[in-house]
Amino acid sequence: MLTTTAPAVPHIKHGRARALSAAGGALAAALAWIVEVPLLGIHLNVRFGPGHMQTDAGHIQTITIGQVIGVAVAASLLGWLLLARLERRTPRARSLWITVALAALAASLALPLAFASTTSAVAGLIAMHLTVGAVVIPALARTARTR
Repeated sequence: MLTTTAPAVPHIKHGRARALSAAGGALAAALAWIVEVPLLGIHLNVRFGPGHMQTDAGHIQTITIGQVIGVAVAASLLGWLLLARLERRTPRARSLWITVALAALAASLALPLAFASTTSAVAGLIAMHLTVGAVVIPALARTARTR
């Protein structure tokens, strides 16, 4: 009995492209932070903790570039993981993944709306979320394999 296996090169290329997608998302987030914070002077502050919604009490935290990069990489890697899982389970992985990714992006916009301390922080954080989504979603979608 003769069996053949597909070469590993396509998987390597997909992995490289997906890793570059995550890196591109992190770079986009860092560039957005650089434009918003040092250049435009926006204070990306979020308020959380007990009573933050009712009395403006609670802890205020400034969003740093390290946090921005870390969250962008984590979100990209979770997207990659979901895409890989979907590819193993359904022939419609790309369209299903895009739908889930856009829903996750829309849901993530609620965080700045709920926790940002100023209008400019809301606008800056929303712009950052959209920037990362605009880079990562199409880049990962292009790597989706069909079975």
